Amino acid sequence: MREGRSDVLVMLGEAGVGKTALLDHALQSASDVQILRVSGVESEMELPYAALSQLGLPLLDGIDRLPAPQAEALATTFGLKAGETPGPFLVGLGMLNLLAEAARERPLLCVVDDAHWLDDASAQVVAFVARRLRTESVLLLIASRHAVPSMRGLTELTVQGLGPEAAQQLLNSVVRWPLDDGVRAALLAEARGNPLALLELPLASPDRLAGGFGLLEATALSGRIEESFRRRVSELPADSQELLLLAAADSAGDPVLIWRAAAALGLSPEAGSAAEEADLLTIGVRIAFRHPLVRSAVYRSAAAEDRRRVHRALAEATSQEADPDRRAWHLAHAAENRDEKVAAELESSAGRAQARGGLAAAAAFLERAASLTADPELRAERELAAARNKVHAGAPDGARVLLDKVESGPADDLRAAHVGQLRGHLAFVTGDVAMAPVLLLETAQRFERLDPVLARETYLDAITYALLAGRFADRATVTEVAAAAMAAPAPGREPRPQDLLLDAFAVLFTEGHAKGTPLVRRALDAFRRDELPAAEAPRWLAIAGHGTYEIWDDEAWEAVAGLNLRHTRDSGALVMLPVALTQRIAAHLHAGQFKAAAALLEESEAVAEATGIARPAYDAASVAAWRGDQARAAELIRAVETTAAERGEGVGFTLVHYTNAVLQNGLGRFAEARNAAALATANGHETAFASWAQAELVEAAIRSGDRAQAEQAVERLARTTTPSGTEWALGIEARSRALISDGTAADELYREAVDRLGRSRGAVALARAHLVYGEWLRREDRDLEARGQLSTAHDLFQEIGAEAFAERTRLELAACGVAVAQPATERTVELTGQERQIARRARDGRSNAEIGAELFLSARTVEWHLRKVFVKLGISSRRELRTALPA
Repeated sequence: MREGRSDVLVMLGEAGVGKTALLDHALQSASDVQILRVSGVESEMELPYAALSQLGLPLLDGIDRLPAPQAEALATTFGLKAGETPGPFLVGLGMLNLLAEAARERPLLCVVDDAHWLDDASAQVVAFVARRLRTESVLLLIASRHAVPSMRGLTELTVQGLGPEAAQQLLNSVVRWPLDDGVRAALLAEARGNPLALLELPLASPDRLAGGFGLLEATALSGRIEESFRRRVSELPADSQELLLLAAADSAGDPVLIWRAAAALGLSPEAGSAAEEADLLTIGVRIAFRHPLVRSAVYRSAAAEDRRRVHRALAEATSQEADPDRRAWHLAHAAENRDEKVAAELESSAGRAQARGGLAAAAAFLERAASLTADPELRAERELAAARNKVHAGAPDGARVLLDKVESGPADDLRAAHVGQLRGHLAFVTGDVAMAPVLLLETAQRFERLDPVLARETYLDAITYALLAGRFADRATVTEVAAAAMAAPAPGREPRPQDLLLDAFAVLFTEGHAKGTPLVRRALDAFRRDELPAAEAPRWLAIAGHGTYEIWDDEAWEAVAGLNLRHTRDSGALVMLPVALTQRIAAHLHAGQFKAAAALLEESEAVAEATGIARPAYDAASVAAWRGDQARAAELIRAVETTAAERGEGVGFTLVHYTNAVLQNGLGRFAEARNAAALATANGHETAFASWAQAELVEAAIRSGDRAQAEQAVERLARTTTPSGTEWALGIEARSRALISDGTAADELYREAVDRLGRSRGAVALARAHLVYGEWLRREDRDLEARGQLSTAHDLFQEIGAEAFAERTRLELAACGVAVAQPATERTVELTGQERQIARRARDGRSNAEIGAELFLSARTVEWHLRKVFVKLGISSRRELRTALPA
């Protein structure tokens, strides 16, 4: 770190094994650097950004040096100002740059203890920062009893117990009186080398050790260590014990607040002296416990009335204006009975938490508010709201518990329908993709007489999930859901784009593309006007994107994919961002923009790395297949096929087999392509990607000598392409019909395919039309014409980067007597993927801060990478990137 590098280490180990001692040792070794330290607290796991605020507030003097959006996000998150909900990425990026700015002056050591007790929002930001640290001179040390889900993949060190000899030495340093050998052996065996156990257990009950009675209790080791602390606390004066409980009830460790509350309880400053002398508490600029188990021992051993009393004192000492959420939290814990006034304050806190992006915290406030609500109807509403937040926060188990409570409360048809809607989304989130459309279909039908708007939206959600389930849908195929949606109530007002899309899909999937395609195109035109509220846009644009595939409209595909990615990035909708990137990558591949697709793929992988959100590698498999990277594509295709089947994502299963068919056709392995395309087209209810695969099947089957299969595939293909009427659709249909035709008819169809695809966005499809036309001409002994078509195809494939198809074309040209030189290697080949991303953006005029915001890096890391780029390219300024990099 002192040399300008950043690093992260996560230490895992049971309570008392020595993680905190190792952190203390690191801190003692770092007297020459800046230090930040924070500990997670069990009682505050539901408070949004409770830990992050402790970590970041000492650095807020540097907030003005951050880009305005990041500074505003942090200020809103830390409650310094009111504002719209900041996206988690923006908060994480702001924190990353805040640390980087602080480290410019002096290297920075950040210590996070008890990470298993961090609130979810803080844990996600800490994990985000940990994954993006590079060259900021920041060292992040994290200690946790067990793996924190959001931090998986970071470098870990498992802290083991002491070896036998060291354990014996430590025990001897504590037990300086005669000890029965059997008891000593039992104690060593039971402690399993845990240092805190060896230090604390003998002191807790030396009289019992002499005879060995009561040594082996049935509680966990951490429970026994807590018990040792509990006994030591019980020996303190009553006022010292109450002061300890007061400090245990609030993790902020603010001595001003705690002494204010202590005064209200009649406690004098002398009450802390005995606790300090017993080495249980330190009182300084911050009040801190010797070990987290001291806090939990104090709090858990206290009587319920005593806990309520100290929480009440803390609430009275906490400012309503400065920290209303912490005050409401203490009031909630102080409440003995139902209390609507406190419940209402908690509900307000939930709204503020949601405005800061703390969905898990909002759920916790609402859940606590519900527990204090006397009115059964209002309690059920609050439980429902808490469950909704838990679903969006990724806490399905907690959401289910709350939904069960709602269902056991007062009967209410509308509320029951909302429960069904959430259970449908939960089914998808938890991997039961096939069950999701079943539950949502039932819910949509219940909404019909209760709330027509929600009924229509739920029908569209059900169709979406049915499309995702595809061939794996059991009781609610997309055809069945669409048939039910035909009975959906009319919008009752000017139809919104999603209303138009629902009606269009209902017709498309029941009566076919001939009737449904014009309706889908009308809906897509409405989406392209970009009039949706920003908060709703990502939800509906994603399914609109599927509509563009269904009707072969690549102009709408380009427009909708671009809008979706922009709105999803702007809104910080993390769950939807991978979907938006997938749609945009596919549009780039279709247009032959392989470099742009690869750049977005790198961004998609950066998102997965930064958030820990993993998806099947559809994008990576597609890019590799279209490029013709055989080994890489084959590996990814196998992995995606398995994952898609396990998740029950029929649409993904179909897509990956279509991708494999493309790869094999490019390689000229037509038997393998035929098998892959047959798998992709095996389900009669699937269209979209299955229709695309029909075109691959035509080529593979005819090259394999099975004209009958090719002819059948053409007829199935035409059911979607003919109604579409786009140049892309009709060009693909003409190319496919040409492959099964002969003589003049074939010649005319090949020419039509080239002409139509030349007017579409399908650059790869156009190159393939030139290729198959050239192959046909060569077989017809029209070599001169064949050379023209094949040369055009080869040039296009080379320009695009479709290496497998380029090689297939080169072999055809060689058969025509034309030798083709290999392409020159680009100058940027020596740059890494991340260096290329940064160099491109710098060339295009973006600042280091802007590049960092796009790639989730600190500005200092961007600067470091650019220096390496300059050295590799032999340049000295950003201006020279314009000539050093290709367009």
